[in-house]
Amino acid sequence: MTDVGIRDPQVLPGWDAHRRGVARLRASYDAIPAGEPVRLAKTTSNLFRARSTTTAPGLDVSGLTGVIGVDPATRTAQVQGMCTYEDLVAATLVHGLVPLVVPQLRTITLGGAVTGLGIESTSFRHGLPHESVREMDVLTGDGQVVTTRPGDPLFDAFPNSYGSLGYATRLEIDLEEVPAYAALRHVRFHDAAALSAAVATVVATGEHDGERVDGLDGVVFAPDELYLTLARWTDRKPVDGEPLSDYAGQQVFYRSIQERTTDLLTVEDYLWRWDTDWFWCSGAFGAQHPVLRRLWPRRWRRSDAYHRLLGLDQRFGIADRLDRRAGRPQRERVVQDVEVPLDRLGEFLSWFDEHVGMRPVWLCPLVARRDWPTYPLAPGETYVNVGFWGTVHVGPDAPDGPTNRAIEARVHELGGHKSLYSEAYYDRATFDSLYDGATLAAVSTVTDPDGRLTSLFDKAVRNR
Repeated sequence: MTDVGIRDPQVLPGWDAHRRGVARLRASYDAIPAGEPVRLAKTTSNLFRARSTTTAPGLDVSGLTGVIGVDPATRTAQVQGMCTYEDLVAATLVHGLVPLVVPQLRTITLGGAVTGLGIESTSFRHGLPHESVREMDVLTGDGQVVTTRPGDPLFDAFPNSYGSLGYATRLEIDLEEVPAYAALRHVRFHDAAALSAAVATVVATGEHDGERVDGLDGVVFAPDELYLTLARWTDRKPVDGEPLSDYAGQQVFYRSIQERTTDLLTVEDYLWRWDTDWFWCSGAFGAQHPVLRRLWPRRWRRSDAYHRLLGLDQRFGIADRLDRRAGRPQRERVVQDVEVPLDRLGEFLSWFDEHVGMRPVWLCPLVARRDWPTYPLAPGETYVNVGFWGTVHVGPDAPDGPTNRAIEARVHELGGHKSLYSEAYYDRATFDSLYDGATLAAVSTVTDPDGRLTSLFDKAVRNR
């Protein structure tokens, strides 16, 4: 394994530093007044849900942001809960290893991906990030740090709980070997049925046209222009001056899908191919314009930089003011990731084209390894994550979320589920039936008897 393109890893904190970080966390818990909500003292987030403000102090997680250690022999890592995947990959890739699933955005934390739902192109092989966790330590609502493993009620209910059951302080995760490069093929399809058939073949055989597939995702640009990107790990170095693509520079990854049929990247650049332009959302800030892109500092071509800019827009209502001046209808923000069964993908995309009309959209197949009560995808069945992020002009009803409500209803009709990192509009009974409110309540009764943590429904729907 060469170190082509790998960031210099941070000095690993080690066990003593980890114990000090946990002690700091517990002290900050004790400092929160009784009756005040217990929440993280974080200024950054990859969530797209607003939340109510509070003047109470938050949990100090500043000592829980690193990788405790990597064991190449067992292909495992001990990782603190607030470690970003950017730093986690930097620590593992020097050993020729990566987490089984690396979400697309650099600043997603491991704990966040497990208590929320991360996904990426290896999810058709490895499921979701929480399915490669061997054990974890969790700060629960009663202020205790407990170790929990698969089969424990807390462990099994933790995925998709978004902090309503506690916060992971340490996780032991599985890793897999990777070589230095990722060779890509972009394959076009003219309808969703043909693409779905190809996905089914890849999931069943691990191959497409006789070639191994290690990573699988796709983009839909139009009803008759759909692509799968097939990634294969390889040690093949560039030959005869063949350039490695650099999508953190002037090139834009999603445009390359339409422009070329093959590509070669370092594995690290492949993992972060979507981060540089926040998929395609950087275009809203002008960062894809050739002139502005040359002036835009490379270190700011990152999803977290765009997320901060979006926060400023929401804070000051810039887009809304421009719409009013131009006489355009009020916008509804539609930022969602949903999972639909593979055999219903075509139905969803047809409905989406008619009722939403947002393009492009991202596709990411996944197969859950086992049943998880709070996000019950059928084990072994292929689903496709459909991601779409933007706004639609709907007029004065925008604050009521009519488009988002319609999406929720359609996904439910098709036997799918949606992530809760963004707005949700379910009533309580529907929410509890979809996300197993009974199990969440039963676990909370044991681990948070005084109700210090905000419930999942209150977080996701009431923005508390």
